[in-house]
Amino acid sequence: MHKYLLRLLGFSLILGALPTVFIGIASYYIATKDVEAKVNEANMQLLLQTQLRVEQTVKSLEVTTLQFINSALVKEVMNESLTGEDFIRVREVMTGLYNLQAKAVISEAYLVNFEKGWAVTLDNLKQVDQLENKNELLLYAKQPESLFWNTHLLNQVQTTSVEDEGDRQTASSSASASARNTLSLVYKIPIVPKTNTPKGMLMVQVSADEIRGGLTTNNQLGTNYVLDQKGNAFLSKPEDQAAYQEINTIITGKISSAADKSGFFKAKIGDKQVGVTYLSSGYNAWTFVSVVSISEMTQASKKIGLLTAAACALILLIVLAFAFYGSKRMYSPIRNLLEVTSTYEVEPSVNSQTGQRDELAYIQEKFQSLAVSRGRLEKQMQGQSVHLKEFFVLKLFTGQISDEDFKHRSHMYGFPMEWNSLGVLTLQVDQLQETRYQEQDRELLLFAINNIVGELLPAHTRFSPILMGESQVTLLALDTIDPQELKHLFYQTAELIKSNVSKFLQLQVSVGISKPYHKLSETVKAYGESLVALKCRISLGPDIIVHFEDIESSERAESAVYSHLKLMEDQLLQALKDVQLEKAMEVFQTYLSTLLNKDGFLHEHHILLLQLMSRILTVVQDQGISVKKVLDGDSAVERLLKLQTREEIAIWFQTRLFAPIIVILSEKADCQYLNIADRLVRIIHDQYDQDITLESCAAHLSFHPVYLSRVFKREMGIPFSDYLSDYRMNMAKVMLETTTLKISEIGEKLQYKNISAFIRNFRKTFGTTPGSYRELFESNK
Repeated sequence: MHKYLLRLLGFSLILGALPTVFIGIASYYIATKDVEAKVNEANMQLLLQTQLRVEQTVKSLEVTTLQFINSALVKEVMNESLTGEDFIRVREVMTGLYNLQAKAVISEAYLVNFEKGWAVTLDNLKQVDQLENKNELLLYAKQPESLFWNTHLLNQVQTTSVEDEGDRQTASSSASASARNTLSLVYKIPIVPKTNTPKGMLMVQVSADEIRGGLTTNNQLGTNYVLDQKGNAFLSKPEDQAAYQEINTIITGKISSAADKSGFFKAKIGDKQVGVTYLSSGYNAWTFVSVVSISEMTQASKKIGLLTAAACALILLIVLAFAFYGSKRMYSPIRNLLEVTSTYEVEPSVNSQTGQRDELAYIQEKFQSLAVSRGRLEKQMQGQSVHLKEFFVLKLFTGQISDEDFKHRSHMYGFPMEWNSLGVLTLQVDQLQETRYQEQDRELLLFAINNIVGELLPAHTRFSPILMGESQVTLLALDTIDPQELKHLFYQTAELIKSNVSKFLQLQVSVGISKPYHKLSETVKAYGESLVALKCRISLGPDIIVHFEDIESSERAESAVYSHLKLMEDQLLQALKDVQLEKAMEVFQTYLSTLLNKDGFLHEHHILLLQLMSRILTVVQDQGISVKKVLDGDSAVERLLKLQTREEIAIWFQTRLFAPIIVILSEKADCQYLNIADRLVRIIHDQYDQDITLESCAAHLSFHPVYLSRVFKREMGIPFSDYLSDYRMNMAKVMLETTTLKISEIGEKLQYKNISAFIRNFRKTFGTTPGSYRELFESNK
């Protein structure tokens, strides 16, 4: 764009756009305030609904719990010393605790008698001293309130009433052990205010998800929180609690300093502006808060801003069109001059007029730029000739150049025109594991080797060296036809390249040499011969120079006896299943020795290694584990196919297959053993009075009995049959204490067909007969 035209257009745009921009800003500001007010009103209504739902759930549970405390059953048992013998009484109390589930989902409940020292939970009777949360219950007893809620957060437990530092540490550890996803409703028994030594206590733990269900979930603009008296968002999910910690201090401070129980204020959290609507409850001092992003609140008003911007842009376009049309005739002389200088390459004349100085300077710069571009293009064309030569040779190695085409191109690129013999030298890097290079440096190293070859060999003896895949390839053109002399020259050239690569790059490489040939059309075949020669590294090792003629004369047809390899594969798989890495590597080294020392396997070892990898991955799949946990897709297979030395193959299998698989199988086995043992124990506890055998359990769990027996003995420490017998004897002991069944009836119930066998097992376990034990128990009552 030119100087005068820019000035005219800029002035017109400013004159037409300023009024529209001013009106748009005012409209956007007013709309933002209206939307913000309506969003705040809607959020306050949502908070009222949330308060009603949450308080309804809380009040309902408090009323139900109070009814249970005032029931005749609770009043009676609070004056009794409950033991394991009072199972009927205990079951009635448990039933009463379970009935509290009708109002809310209760995760645990404790009816505690501090004077008698017992506590009844949802599933058993314990002594108070045996409770894991004993210190927590004692801490609740010291609270002055007779009825209160505890949110199980450490900073909400009023530890200031603890008399010494030791009690405070005990309270903290007890609160930490509590379930952080529950709320506790605590009633002291009797309900007498201002006491810290109650006779008993009822503590009901309610799932936070149950009360969280009362939170309004359709607030699309922000996030709702319920805060307790300490300002903690105890009903929020863990991710929301973590987010609230960043704004806790700011919001809690402003709410506590506010005089009203409800309201709205703005706060800046980092670089983000938010609006906070809050509502405090007079029932339990909980605060309901809604945090909304100001940018999200004003999202609707942004549409007005976009519409204003579109109108401003339209006016700007209209002004621009009129301004451009008006200035067109005034600017036509300069425009014509620019068109002429753009068409013809002429030197511009110097013009001292101020009005034309900018345009003339542009014209001068344009011509200078064209001149520089022309010189640069010529240099680039000269540099591209090297790449064109390499491209020509690459087409020759892929069979895309005919003899006629070669005669034309060879003279153009300066390639050898006459020769008596041709030969292909293919160089590959052996391995990078024990060098100062990384695998990602391979391409760069091949590029450096290609440059070394280009500078090392005279141009009249070779075509342009090229890179093909992971190989550096050189086509030599020699005058001699003597086979021995050709072989010596090829080897001498390969040794020269190899020694210089070792000298400058400190790198081991191998070179494969094709048979001599005469026609360029045989280049593709010769390249294949050099690659076949390089495969001898598998058996001969790295850092070698190999003629295809040598391996061709030594090859023999040999049928591979796979049965021995199959046996070693089975041993390797068993070592992996037994999680023995050293044994697996020992077997694999023997496997490699057998595989790579056989000439019959020279060209098919990659196929056999892929077959071995497939069998190993089958072991992983049989355990229900995804193969993706071991391999990262097709890249692993591609890397295996590129391995050229025995050391690389051994390292790859050890690091990429054996070690990860053993770690996965070990973790899987530990988890599976524990799960199987737990399921067997549950079967024994649930079906001890039925005909249970290890075989029936194996059929039920879909495992082999021998495997189940080994797993159970490993996890439980005793055989399956001994554990079943001991559990039945303990249940027989309970039946003798709590029922009037005959001894023969108890034996039949416990699946003893012979009463003598039952009596003999009971005596072996407890040292006395069932009849004597019952008499002794009744005499001690």
